[in-house]
Amino acid sequence: MLNSIQDQAIRKKLLWLLVIAAAVRLFLASQLELANDEVYYWTYALFPDLSHFDHPPMVGFLAQLSSFNLLLQDDFFLRFGSIILSAINTYTIFLIGKKVKNELTGWYASLLYTSSIYCSIISGFSLSPDAPQVFFWLLSLNLAVDVFPATEINRKHRIKMLLFGVIAGLAILSKYHSVFIWVGALLYVAFNNRAWLKEFSLYLSGVITAVVMSPILLWNLREHFISFTFHGDRVTPSWNIRPDYFFTEVGGQFAYNNPLNVILIVTALIALWKGKEFIESKYKWLLLLNSLPLWLLFTGFSVFRSTLPHWTGPAFISLIVLAAAYWAERMQNTENAYTPLRLTLPSYFLAFLLVATLYLMNYSPFQLGKTSDMQNFGEYDFTQDMYGWKQVNEAFEKISEREELAGRMPRQAGLVSNKWFPAAHLDFYCAWPNNRKLFAIGNLNDIHKYAWMNRDRGGLQLGADYYHIAVSNYYKSPMDAFGNYFEKIEPMDTVKIMRAGETMRYAFFFRLKNYNGTFGDPLLP
Repeated sequence: MLNSIQDQAIRKKLLWLLVIAAAVRLFLASQLELANDEVYYWTYALFPDLSHFDHPPMVGFLAQLSSFNLLLQDDFFLRFGSIILSAINTYTIFLIGKKVKNELTGWYASLLYTSSIYCSIISGFSLSPDAPQVFFWLLSLNLAVDVFPATEINRKHRIKMLLFGVIAGLAILSKYHSVFIWVGALLYVAFNNRAWLKEFSLYLSGVITAVVMSPILLWNLREHFISFTFHGDRVTPSWNIRPDYFFTEVGGQFAYNNPLNVILIVTALIALWKGKEFIESKYKWLLLLNSLPLWLLFTGFSVFRSTLPHWTGPAFISLIVLAAAYWAERMQNTENAYTPLRLTLPSYFLAFLLVATLYLMNYSPFQLGKTSDMQNFGEYDFTQDMYGWKQVNEAFEKISEREELAGRMPRQAGLVSNKWFPAAHLDFYCAWPNNRKLFAIGNLNDIHKYAWMNRDRGGLQLGADYYHIAVSNYYKSPMDAFGNYFEKIEPMDTVKIMRAGETMRYAFFFRLKNYNGTFGDPLLP
């Protein structure tokens, strides 16, 4: 058994893990430009609302908080909130592991959590709805471990039950499928501890969750449930079996959760299946029911519809704790129990991936996308999302100054784009720093929140001229996109976006002359 001296050694290692992981994330945040999803969620902070077209509002609140309501305009501060939450999450999962077994379990859980690409990067570094979702998911799981297995329910349990309702509601305000926190809890109550069915606090907790998440319902009521319709269309089965979707989903889950982590988790699940007893039954079922319903639903959907692997990300959190308990049972009496290679190797693997990714995105001369023609140069190169936008802005500032001094464009003319990406990149890196407005022209599925932002910014002005910047990795002909709305579309300039002395993509600059007022508001019936 582990003694107090060993426990102290574990806590020191945990502290170092927290410091090193935070330092790595902060360094990356200072080096990498925002990805297309991240910069789009910046618009949630720029135009806060009760909810938004594609997600609830919490990620926008997080960006407002970490940037002091956008007073700190650098993209570093937009990620800062996610990084702080990630450090708290690592400690929270340590506490959960300690509660369900011992401190070694907590230490292993924190190691596996940190080495998960989903936990450490997607939700632990990026500005994304997953950042607050995972934070509240872990807090709710920490409460659930204390509350739901209780056989003698007392005042302390009831208070925590009410707090569980608040936290679950905040998780749903982060991402819709956080409702599975309650799904897992109610399944546990139904099959493992029906004593809670007699407790008024359980039902009051559910009411509290409904109240906390009510801004989503109020916004959708105002907007004719447009967000629910959008997501419903994304997951409604087509009933045509698609093995390619399924294998893409499962492969993505392996990649996002770190393949080495997944192997450790699957090993633990096989041991459970075989009847190995390494964790108390009450905790085993609580963790499984917090995980499997969500995983089964979206993995099942992938048989028929295209899904995204990070949708199942929270399901792996409880599985990490289960795996930590299994390996703590196996390794606790070994000579190198603190840092066995099988538990630390996933972290080394992630470190290698991060170094390689930073090199590819910021320093490599390699073009990973199309090179066949200029207009699509760089298409399908994933490294283009987080590189080169500051170069685009440098070129735009020079070109716009030239055009406006020559009288070919009006002073402080706005920009027009045709899709939420790269519109949000152009907005954040080009329009916003130069006090210009960016508008999006297209259908609702293409422009998303920009349909509302167009209104908030006063709309396109009849007879006005606008700039358009097209990048070759997301190119669409401006004549096809805007030809019906402007009298003339004139090319101004073409700029190379360079990395390590090599051309990575092109930026094409256009004048859009004399808006004719015919673009219809996609929010109107």
